[in-house]
Amino acid sequence: MDALREYLPVLLPVIIIELALAVMALVHVLRHPHYKTGNRVLWVIVVLFVQIIGPIAYFVFGREDS
Repeated sequence: MDALREYLPVLLPVIIIELALAVMALVHVLRHPHYKTGNRVLWVIVVLFVQIIGPIAYFVFGREDS
C-alpha cells in the first residue's frame, strides 16, 4: 500500500489523461458514421480496451477528416 501512495502523484495525471482521451475518442466514434479504416464496433472495442494506445490509434488511423 505504501508503494501505491508513493507512485500516486505520477499515476494520477496519467489516469486522468487516459480517461479524457478515451471519452473524447468514444464520443467521436459514436457521433460520426464514417471512418478511414474499420467500423464503429471495431473502434469502440479498441478505444475501450486498449487503454492509452487505443484512443491515440483512433485519432491517427480511424478518424476521417471532414
